[in-house]
Amino acid sequence: MFKFILVFTLLYSSYSNSQNSKNYRIRTIAFYNVENLFDIENDSTTFDDDRTPLGKDNWTLERYVQKVANISTVLSQIGHDVTKSSPDIIGLCEIENKSVLEDIIQHPELVAKNYGIVHYDSPDERGIDVALLYKKTTFTPTSFKSHRLLLFNNEGFRDYTRDQLVVGGLLEEEEFYFIINHWPSRSGGEARSRPNRIAAAKLSKRIIDSLSLLNPIAKIISMGDFNDDPINDSLKKILKTVGEKENLADGTLFNPMHLLFKKGVGSLAYRDQWFLFDQVIFSKNLAQTKDSSFRYWKAGIFNPSYLITQEGKYKGYPFRTYSGGNYTAGYSDHFPVYVYLIKPIE
Repeated sequence: MFKFILVFTLLYSSYSNSQNSKNYRIRTIAFYNVENLFDIENDSTTFDDDRTPLGKDNWTLERYVQKVANISTVLSQIGHDVTKSSPDIIGLCEIENKSVLEDIIQHPELVAKNYGIVHYDSPDERGIDVALLYKKTTFTPTSFKSHRLLLFNNEGFRDYTRDQLVVGGLLEEEEFYFIINHWPSRSGGEARSRPNRIAAAKLSKRIIDSLSLLNPIAKIISMGDFNDDPINDSLKKILKTVGEKENLADGTLFNPMHLLFKKGVGSLAYRDQWFLFDQVIFSKNLAQTKDSSFRYWKAGIFNPSYLITQEGKYKGYPFRTYSGGNYTAGYSDHFPVYVYLIKPIE
């Protein structure tokens, strides 16, 4: 439990010009949109027909096994260069059911990490859900709830989408809440679909406000595929996210992805434009704390060369499972994102 230690040197210029070494424990929090991780069974209650052996995608057992291996490999490597291990907490979206999650954590790349699963079935029409994986040696869940987002179209009919998953628990005896999101897509155009993401943001805001009222010192991390960039109204105006620590105030959330977005970095590409829909945002106390508890260190996008398309029309894009309707045996149309949390070791 205590073996992953980051040692680095801090320069205390306000006291002296000498260097002082401090030891830190480091934990990785990651999120990954795995792009349609379906099993091969036809579920009569959802529109999963394309991802079956007889469907349009010719989704065979061989292709499914390859997809699970691909995703497991990626998850095993996020943050590995720093911690020499896989993430402690992983949020996922676009997974069909608990069965595919069990196949992931039982894969040889991850089985020794001893992950647990928190998952609920969402009412999404395609049958895709969000979920949380956690290392049992690091995090102990104490509560979990799935919050339903109610949307209606112009005719007044229900527009089914993903739930927002909230998992509370102890990360090395500190109380944390993790919220896993997959907000409504931009299908039909950004402007036309914007009200759905505003509604999703309002639900998230109510959840976060309730958690803060329940425990003002609890640390809250919300992550997911928001289908909006850090500068969009759903995040800036509804969730009140801030990209600079010095501008944080009560009721605001810190979004470290804002700076990455300003630099032109993205987690997915569409029509030669990069977007940063995949984000990890969190409560002010994780960004500003100076005590001996966990605090934010840095954020990043995990995009090694094997996750990048190397040639053709989509060169430089995330290397996805299908491209132009053809099976390419890739990973996902999104890159994973992550943040590091550090805690001083006395």
